[in-house]
Amino acid sequence: MDYRAHISINPAVRSGKPCVKGTRITVFDVLDSMSSGMSVEEIVSDFPQLTREAVLACLGYAADRERKVSPTRA
Repeated sequence: MDYRAHISINPAVRSGKPCVKGTRITVFDVLDSMSSGMSVEEIVSDFPQLTREAVLACLGYAADRERKVSPTRA
């Protein structure tokens, strides 16, 4: 999945934090919910403007960002 179809960064929205397009829900909000043990279905239930694909896109964004900041392993 190409997370860029679901994630946007706009300096005028939430101080430029990456958000799910068309919402003010940040990638951090979604990841924080997941780290507390919520399932994708529970997150979508709590944030009805999200879709399963948008939640997975948040994971994809985080994975891509981690890949870019982590040192290359030999």
